[in-house]
Amino acid sequence: VTAAEGGAKVLVFEKQRSLGGTSNFFSGMFAVETARQRENYITYSRDEAFRNIMEYSHWRANARLVRAVVDESAETIAWLLALGVEFRPETINMPEAPKTYHPVKGQGTAIIKALAESGKEKGVEFELGASVKRIIKEGGQIRGIIAERDGEEMEVGARAVVIASGGYANNKEWIKKYSGFDLGVNLMPIGNVDKMGDGIRMAFEVGAAEEGLGVLETYAAGPFGEGFAMKGPLEMAAAQPDLWVDPGGERFCDESIAFYGTSMGNANGRSKEGYTYRLFDDSILQILMEKGIEKQLGMDNPPGTRPVDFEKELRAAEERGSKEVFAADSVEQLAEKMGVEGRVLEATVVEYNGFCAKGHDALFVKNPKYLRPLIGPRYYAVKARTLFLGTLGGIKINYRAEVLDKKGDAIPGLYAGGFDAGGMWGDSYCIRVSSGLSAGFSANSGRIAGKNALIYLK
Repeated sequence: VTAAEGGAKVLVFEKQRSLGGTSNFFSGMFAVETARQRENYITYSRDEAFRNIMEYSHWRANARLVRAVVDESAETIAWLLALGVEFRPETINMPEAPKTYHPVKGQGTAIIKALAESGKEKGVEFELGASVKRIIKEGGQIRGIIAERDGEEMEVGARAVVIASGGYANNKEWIKKYSGFDLGVNLMPIGNVDKMGDGIRMAFEVGAAEEGLGVLETYAAGPFGEGFAMKGPLEMAAAQPDLWVDPGGERFCDESIAFYGTSMGNANGRSKEGYTYRLFDDSILQILMEKGIEKQLGMDNPPGTRPVDFEKELRAAEERGSKEVFAADSVEQLAEKMGVEGRVLEATVVEYNGFCAKGHDALFVKNPKYLRPLIGPRYYAVKARTLFLGTLGGIKINYRAEVLDKKGDAIPGLYAGGFDAGGMWGDSYCIRVSSGLSAGFSANSGRIAGKNALIYLK
C-alpha cells in the first residue's frame, strides 16, 4: 500500500486463499511517541525504547534497523488510523512495562481489511492462492518472479520485490536445523499454516545473507489440545505464578516470569520433553475465585478475572481421560498420575511451602507477593507445553529493509520484512520492554520497504 501511494504499480502474490496469514490474529502493535500517547501523558520516548531494545539484546540486534523501526512506529499508527483502523487505549500487558502496546479493535483482521481496501482503491492487484516459486535476478538486479497457481506457472516482470512470507514456522527440517527443537514434539506452533520459509529460500537462491535463523517467539501454556477452551478456566488457573516443576518434579525457575512470555518460553524450552507442570490446589483456586487472576490471558481476561466453570472443565477433562490435566487428593497421588516420582514431588512441595511460610524464596527469589502454599485438600497439575508464535529471522536486511548479500552489499531491488527478516531481535523476542513489537516490526518494516522501493524505482 505504501508503494502504491507513491505511484508504483503493485502486484501482491498470496500463497493462501485469503489475505493476511497470522497477521489476522495479533491483538496489538508497538509504537512510541504517538499522538494518543502524548494525549494520555505517556512520556516513554523513542530514545528510551531504542536503548531498552538494544540493551535487551545485549547489542546483538542491528542498531540502525532497530532505530529505523522505532522512529517509524508513531507515523505508522497515524497512517493506519487514517486508513480507518481503530485502536483501544494504549496499555501494558505485563507489570511495570512501558505503555507501548496499541490494542487493535477487531484484532489484526481489522488492519488486513483496511490495507486490502486501501490497496484496491490505489490499484493494487491481488493474486490469491498463488505461490511464488522463484525470484528472477539478472545482471545483479531483480527482474521479476515466477509464481504458480493451480499447477500453472506465470512469470511477472518487476524492478522491485518485497519478501513478506511469514517465516518458516511449519518447516520441520529448518526448525530442527536452526533451533534444535522437534516441531510437534517438544515445540508446538500456534496459529501458523504452511509457513515453509519460501521467501527466505528464494532470497538465499539469489545471494542473500542470513541473519537470525533459529530465533523464535516462544512462550508456554497449557492445557494444550484435547478440546480445551482457549484461554478457558483451566488455562487461566494454570497460567498463574504459583508452583511450576519440570518433568522430574523439581522447580526450575522463578514462576513470576509468567508475566513475560519470552522468559517463560526460554525457561520451558530447556525441558527436552517440551513441557513442564503447573501446580496449584483448592486453596489457591479459592483465592482466584475471590480476587481473580494476577496474570492476564489476553486483552479479554485482564487481572481480576475469575476462572468460573473451572470444575466443569476439569470434569470434562477427566471424563476424556486427559493426559494434560491431573487432579488428586494428595501430592503423592498427583505425582503418580503425572508420572513423577512421589518422593521428589513431595520434597519440592514441602520446600516450596517452607518458602511461603517464611515469605522468602531462598532458591529463585520469587516476589513474596506470589508465594502461596499448596495445602489441599485437592491438588492439581496442568502440562504447560513450549509453544511459539513464529520464527524471527532468516534474511539479512539493513535499516532500509534492503536485502544484503554475503558481502554486506544491498541486492538492488530486493527487500524483506516481518518474520522473514532478521536483525531486530538478537537471540530472543524483547517483549519485556516493547509490547507488541513483533506485529509492530512487521508493519513498520513493510512501510520502510515500500518507501525505499519507491526511492529505488525513481
